[in-house]
Amino acid sequence: MIRADYHLHTNFSSDSETPMESMILEGIRRGLKTICFTEHHDIDYPDNPDHLDFLLDLPSYKETLFHLKEKYKHQIEVCFGIELGLMPHTLTQCQEFARREEFDFIIGSTHIVDSVDPYETCYFETYPLKQGLQKYFEHILKNVSSFYDYCVYGHLDYAARYIKDKSFQFSYKDYCDLLDEILKKIIENGKGIEVNTAGLKYGMSDPNPHHEILQRYLELGGEILTIGSDGHCPEHMAYDFQKIPDFLKDLGFKYYTIFREKKPCFEKL
Repeated sequence: MIRADYHLHTNFSSDSETPMESMILEGIRRGLKTICFTEHHDIDYPDNPDHLDFLLDLPSYKETLFHLKEKYKHQIEVCFGIELGLMPHTLTQCQEFARREEFDFIIGSTHIVDSVDPYETCYFETYPLKQGLQKYFEHILKNVSSFYDYCVYGHLDYAARYIKDKSFQFSYKDYCDLLDEILKKIIENGKGIEVNTAGLKYGMSDPNPHHEILQRYLELGGEILTIGSDGHCPEHMAYDFQKIPDFLKDLGFKYYTIFREKKPCFEKL
């Protein structure tokens, strides 16, 4: 049983309206031992139809989190995290931000390609499916080649969530050179990747990333693997976590990872 959710958002993220305390109470109800809030911070997020800026009010976030961490310390462990939205031109600012705080955990993520979030319908209208994923992975490679202040890279095939063509099937071999380079850099730098169950919530057959990416990560020597729901509301916490142990064991994994003070701790699946 997975009892740690390491990717959670509250109303400190622009795309959530849920109070942090509600998420903590739900985590307790679900029997989780540890949760980590990873609020969005995306510097220079482009203008968008929903007028979301994804800039974090860090002082308010810290004040609330550490108050609630103390309040519920005998019921659940609450960790201090961040999800940094990385773009090649903001990496220096992201580095400065990451190094200012004593985070328990940092997710590095790619949300933007050529000033567009693949969440927006226009992304895959602009780029054919394979080209759209290719460009997304190219941006990840740029980020992991120059930025090192993260613990795991989030939802490596995030863009695939928003492919509306149900006949599309992901194949590792279509992007193998690029993905191998990404995974090798992540491993060489002592970082990990996450299993993000929001992929299942979006109706995908696998969590993010696809099982072929996870399998290749393991083959290349990758060991650090966190589990996160990417939940933005209580009902999505620990989403489909019951499916993950067997899914990962079938791929050959024996452990998942939690972080405290940016140090990995391995938990048996």
